[in-house]
This record gives sequence, C-alpha cells and structure tokens, in this order.
Amino acid sequence: MPKRKQSASSAPTINPEFLTELALDLRWSWNHSADELWAQLEPELWALTHNPWVVLQTVSRTTLQQVLARPEYRDRVETLLRDRREYLASTAWFQGSRPQAPLTGVAYFSMEFGLSEALPIYSGGLGNVAGDQLKAGSDLGVPVTGLGLLYQQGYFRQAITVDGGQEALYPYNDPGQLPISPVRDASGEWLRFALPLPGYKVWLRAWQVQVGRLRLYLLDSNDPANPPAIRAVTSELYGGGPELRLRQELVLGIGGWRLLRALGLQPEVCHLNEGHAAFAVLERARTFMEDSGQPFDVALAVTRAGNLFTTHTPVAAGFDRFPPASIERYLRRYAERDLGIGFRDLLALGRENAADPDEPFNMAYLALRGSGAVNGVSRLHGQVSRRLFRGFFPRWPEAEVPVGHVTNGVHVPTWDSAEADALWTQACGADRWRGTLDTVERDICCVPDAELWALRGAGRQALIDYARERLAQQFAVTGASEEELARVREHLDPEALTLGFARRFATYKRPNLLLRDPERLLHILNDPERPVQLILAGKAHPADGAGQAMIREWFRFLRRPEAHRRVVFLPDYDLLLAEHLVQGVDLWINTPRRPWEASGTSGMKVLVNGGLNLSELDGWWAEAYAPEVGWALGDGQEHGDDPAWDAAEAEALYTLLECEIVPAFYTRDTGGIPTAWVARMRESMARLTPRFSANRAVREYTEQYYLPAAAAYRKRAADKGALGAQVLAWRRELAAHWPEARFGAVRVETRDDQHQFTVQVHLGGLDPEAVRVELFADPMDGGKLVRQAMARGRKLDGPDNGYEYTASVPASRSAGDYTPRLVPHHPDAAVPLEAAEILWQR
Repeated sequence: MPKRKQSASSAPTINPEFLTELALDLRWSWNHSADELWAQLEPELWALTHNPWVVLQTVSRTTLQQVLARPEYRDRVETLLRDRREYLASTAWFQGSRPQAPLTGVAYFSMEFGLSEALPIYSGGLGNVAGDQLKAGSDLGVPVTGLGLLYQQGYFRQAITVDGGQEALYPYNDPGQLPISPVRDASGEWLRFALPLPGYKVWLRAWQVQVGRLRLYLLDSNDPANPPAIRAVTSELYGGGPELRLRQELVLGIGGWRLLRALGLQPEVCHLNEGHAAFAVLERARTFMEDSGQPFDVALAVTRAGNLFTTHTPVAAGFDRFPPASIERYLRRYAERDLGIGFRDLLALGRENAADPDEPFNMAYLALRGSGAVNGVSRLHGQVSRRLFRGFFPRWPEAEVPVGHVTNGVHVPTWDSAEADALWTQACGADRWRGTLDTVERDICCVPDAELWALRGAGRQALIDYARERLAQQFAVTGASEEELARVREHLDPEALTLGFARRFATYKRPNLLLRDPERLLHILNDPERPVQLILAGKAHPADGAGQAMIREWFRFLRRPEAHRRVVFLPDYDLLLAEHLVQGVDLWINTPRRPWEASGTSGMKVLVNGGLNLSELDGWWAEAYAPEVGWALGDGQEHGDDPAWDAAEAEALYTLLECEIVPAFYTRDTGGIPTAWVARMRESMARLTPRFSANRAVREYTEQYYLPAAAAYRKRAADKGALGAQVLAWRRELAAHWPEARFGAVRVETRDDQHQFTVQVHLGGLDPEAVRVELFADPMDGGKLVRQAMARGRKLDGPDNGYEYTASVPASRSAGDYTPRLVPHHPDAAVPLEAAEILWQR
C-alpha cells in the first residue's frame, strides 16, 4: 500500500521553546549562524532591530508554525541547539588551564553594558568594554557574573534636524521586548527586595541576561510598589542631576551586592569597572561583618584584598563626586547603624584630605581605598592614572604609585563581518578566539594578497549599500521625493578610499580637526583620479553645547555641492551602526588630545576586517603603532588645548592623507592590488588583532588580577578574618611609630665592581619584621628602577631599636645614584596601596 504523503499540518515540528532558548542567549550577538533563522520569520523587523526576541514576540503564531514545519528550518534549529549545548558543555580555557584555581566567581560591576543594540543599556566605550569582556569571559570559561542596571530609557537616541541640530529622544525600553527574563526565587516568585533610602525604601526587581556561559543581572526600580519619582531612579543612563546619579550608584553598588547574596553567590573577586559601583566596597565589608562578627575596619581589610578597581578616567574632573551633604543624607544612617562607623570616617574613605570639610566625596577615591589592586586601561593610561593618584602616596616615586594596566581589547567575533569570519576560519580554525591565540599571527600571515584585498572590497561594498539605505530613510522622513531619494542612493563610491570617523562629539576628541581647512579637505575628497570619501557618526551629550555645535559644523560642510556625495553623516550611532562601519571602512581616523583618550576601542574593531588606523599617539594606539601597521599623528607628548598645536596636527593629517595614505591605496600592481596597502593590512591583522582582543585582556585580568585577588581574599577571610585583623594591626602600629624612625650613618665601599652599602637605621617602636630597608635608584637609559633589599645585620647599641643594614649593587652606576629608604613590609599586604609610609635617607 503506498505511503500517504504527510501534510504540512501533521509534519513534525520543533517546540517553540527551543527558539526561546536561542533568542534569550545573547551568544547570537557574536555567533551569527542563526541570523538567517530570524530573518525568515520577520525579514523587515530583523533588519531594523537585530533582536531575535522581539522577532519571536512579534511574529504571528500561524507564520511561526508554518516556518517550523519546514524540514530545512527544523534541521537548522536542531543544529543551532546542538551547537549551543556543545559550547556550554565544552571545556574552556579557564577550566583546562586552571583546574585547581582558588577562583570560583568574579562579580563584575558596571554602570553600562554594551552587548547588543537589542539591549540598549549602554552609552559608549565603558559599556563596549564591559560587554566585550563578558563575551570573552564566556568563550574562555572565566566564572564572571555581571551586575548592572536596567534603564527604562537607556542612553538617548539621536535625531538630526535639517540644519544639523541634534535632538535627544528617549524611547521606552519595554522589558517584554528585550532579551531578558525575570529572576525567580526558589518558590518561583520574581526576586524583589527593598533598599532603604532616607525616608523611604526603593523596591528593586532583578532581571537576568544570558551571555553564553555567563549571566548578567540587572536591577530595575520601575516596580509598582514604588512612587513615581522612585520608579525613575533607573530611568536613564547618564541623565538627570547629581542626586539621580547618586541614587543609581547606591542601587548598583549596595543593591548589586545584596542581589548576589540573595542569589546565593559568593564571589571571591569584585571587579569595579569604574568608580560608579564603589559603594559595593562598603556593602561587601558589611556582609563580612555580618558573617564573621568583625568590626568594619577588619572587614574592609579582609574584603579589599578581593576587590579590583579599573579606572577609565584620564582626568580628575571625570571622577564622580558628590557634596558631603548629599552623602550625609543618603549614607549617614547606613554608616552608623549598618557599618558601625562615624559619618566622618565614611567621608574620609572618599577624600584625599580627610580633614577638609568641604572636599566632595569622590567615588574613585572610595574604590582606591577599598581595593587590593588598581589598573588603568592602556599602558599610557596607567602612567596618567599614577599621576592622578600620586597625592595618596606622598614621597613615593610616581612610577611606584600602585596602578597597573591591562590594555582594553575587543571581542573579535562580535565585530568581524561574515566574510572576515570565513577568511579567518579558513586560515586559523573555527575556535581561534577561545584559546591562547598562539598561532593566530602566523596563520593569518599566510593568506594571499588577493584574498585580503577581496575582503576589503566586500566590506566596503556592504557598508556603502547600508549607508545609502540609511541616508534614504533619513531623507524620506523629511519628505524627499522619489527623484531625490534615487540621487541619495548614488552617494558614495564602492571603489573609493573610504575613511571612517565615529565617536562621541566632544571637544577633547577634536572631531572637527579634519575641517580645519575645508578647501584642502575638499581637494582631497574630489581628486578625479584618486577619490576619497568620509562616513561620520557620533552623538554629543545633550548638555554639551560645544559638541553639538561641531555636529552642525559638519552638516554645513556636507551640504556644500562639492561635498554632499563624498561625505555623509549617519545619525544615532549605536552598536549596529558601529558594526557596519568597522566592517566596511578602509581607514579609521581618531584625533583625541593626548592623553585624554584612556584607551579607545573603536579603532581595534576594524583590525579583524582588514581596516587600518590613522590615530593620535594616545590610548591603545600609543603602544600599538608601528609604521608597518598604520599611521600616527602627534609626537607622543602632551600639548593641552593649544590652538597652535591643533593647527600643526591638522596640517600633518592632511599631509599624511595626500602624500602617504591616498597614494598607498591607489598604487596598484598589474592585478589591480595595492600591494603596499595590503602589506599594511596583513601586518595590522596579524600583529594587532590578537594583541588587542578581549580574549587577551580577559586572560590578563584572570592571571594578573583575578587569581591573585581570589587567593589573597581567601587567605584573609579564613578563621573569620584573622589575617585581615593582623594586617590592620600592622598598619596601626606603622602609623603610630613611623615618626620615630630615622637614618643614621651611611658608609659606602667600592671593590670588585660592587658598591657595598652599610646603613644604620633607628626604628624606634617599629618591629624590624614590619619594615624593609632598600636601596633605590631611578631608571637609567629607559630601564627599570632599582629596588635592592638590604639585609638586616647587627643590632646597634642604644635604646632606640637600631640596626645595621647592608647590600651590594653593581658599580656600573655611581654610588650617588642610590638612596637608602625605609618602607613598610608585610608578606600579605599590598605596599604602598595599603600602607603608604616611606622614609628616605637624606
């Protein structure tokens, strides 16, 4: 009997819950194999939002069932589910390399997270770094948990008027349309808790975001139990005044740590991504007090060992500061009742000069005093940060101010195009960004010139197509005719050298440096043999009039007939627009005033796609630049906002474009390939892509900070904080007796190519085991500074606890280069971060 043909309605289908599983895991934001899946459900909505969850929420049930009935669609869903589950079950770098690590959890606090345009709770660089580090943490298996806020409106969306004026719009973030879900407690109820504030309590709701292996938890004050003003605490990112910011930071820091407790999570490490979350320092200490019965000062000595503070700020004015009266209103009761300390003691934690009653409360200072390690986000920014925090370590050399650095990196799979992904996969393997990257540089160097150049052409064409459509939409809103729209779709040239400039419009970023000489810029753009085009994007903060004026200046320029086909400005710069830009531009331009770009990551995103950089020697480019990988502006020095220097750098910018960059792009071999340009592409892709990846950054954080911090915290927390109490007692003894210490006679003998130093040191009431005597010398010829420990010898006669110390150093330097000094010493303390005393022999 012939087999009956199965009808579409009776065909086996996939449970729609499987699609929910895929849509609610933001791994889709960097694993684009599912893109076609969502596009088949709602093509137009997918193209506009790139939000699988909103597509799944919007598609009709009839359409969904019809699509799920297709065998090829079911097969694709099953393949993706299998791939996801294999990814989650696989042994990642962290588990494979650190099976016995003391690290079981890192709590990563950030005011913003840039994971996807589908979850608009980010503003710019800080959020991009946080989002990319979570993604890399997932790929590497590092046990990180994110803590942030769910903003009802997020950061503003930008619209541009006909004359270039910026309008700030605040569309509502409907939680039902975001790829998030409520956190449920053991009974299935939505996890909510109250955070007491003066005169009222804020009810906070908890949401979760699945980011591959990791979770991000978000707190939200938009709870019906709150009055309207309190529901607005988490209304918008970086909006409102200082009081709203203070409330948000209390929710993030104190509320975030309480959420961890409610979830039963006990991370050894608390990573503060900027000072916004520094109140977590206080709440973590409070919970240790609760668990151990120790007073606040011991609890802080214990818990700070597990806290890491990453500063992203290159100028002191960038730190969040609050008036003492506001801190008193919101935290006096918390300090006295919950922490058991006086309000002045709390204020002192956030001040450089505790005795100054008018000094504001500085969140970065609280983070510094409450952490066991501090780092900047590039090598140069580490130097700048040591200068900023030097006042906390008087008489210590600036090079020894305890601020290290981990240069930011980008999550490469998020930013590569489909064509770039295919090229890198063929050269380096599908799992190249999940391990130690040992062979990536070597493997990508083997790609032929023709394939690299084809990658550039495909990326440029895709960007031009996208930009034309965006421009057409922009003009259609203003009522442009079909004829005008057709002309707009002819803007830009897919064969022309394409420059990109996209970032926040702020004066220190100098977005108008290219406009210094408009006629010269037009000449560069409109060379008939070697045309150049420029695509711009960026927002100015709604309160930044100067930044908005710079946008208007660009609009006046691009309305000129000679410019309007060569220069376009794409409004509402977000992650989706950034993705298209970094995948398509040939050259990324960055012109900040050094050293005001702490790191910068936008230029890193072009690397994987074969884009090159022309940037000021600031932030990451100060350590990345070499002539073989791109071009540089500046002399590596700081010039402030000197107009004459701006003019000189504008001249250098035009000259580089005219004499080096444009010729390199248009000088072709017989096969039509610009060999000099492609040589730079190859070197840039091979050398810089792995080096400035979030993979490398997260591995550095793990090895240099997370693992040592976890071990230090566990050691101090053992026996209810016994070691923490010991460290605190050591610090108090140092403070009490340090003024009694003094140097006596110094004797130097030189023989056998060695300087032999003998130094007498009178310690007074100091325990000789609690200090160390060293010979110090400044660096020479670009080398490292010298810190040579001196051996304690015989005890001196007399009542003032004196000893003789000796050390030998090479006589290759003058004996006068060396200076004896006395510093604190404890095998389990961070000096000078926890004890900044120092005494120099004079």
